[in-house]
Amino acid sequence: MVEILDETCRYPFHKELKLALTQLKAELGASEHELTLILCGDEQIRKFNLTYRQEDSTPDVLSFPLAEPEDAGVPIVSHLGDIMIGVDVAARQAPAHGHDLRQEVLTLAAHGLMHLLGHNHPSEDEWIAFRTAQARILELSDRP
Repeated sequence: MVEILDETCRYPFHKELKLALTQLKAELGASEHELTLILCGDEQIRKFNLTYRQEDSTPDVLSFPLAEPEDAGVPIVSHLGDIMIGVDVAARQAPAHGHDLRQEVLTLAAHGLMHLLGHNHPSEDEWIAFRTAQARILELSDRP
């Protein structure tokens, strides 16, 4: 299950986002897991970034996994964690990525999902999985 909480009340593509993210999650072998996706504004995502990452900046996406792969002894539960997407940031950066807001939010949702699944991107090689998932969610959203 994918739950979407829109704190902005400005994103009109909830149904499409939920469907594409659910399909991508299944393709990545996590169909039995749940996640929450929170759409928020600049102030809220900046506050979370400062509180939880000690960075005073406004990111486009934050992921909060319920457990990290290296956590020992943490019981396996069905909820992967939460993804926060800064809708204002997404709107500002979408043109530079050749996207509209709908495509940018989908891309960020895929990126956040990869982090919830334990992936990271400290090197160019590790970015490949992220780029693949981001391209795939756009393909899934374009299906009739």
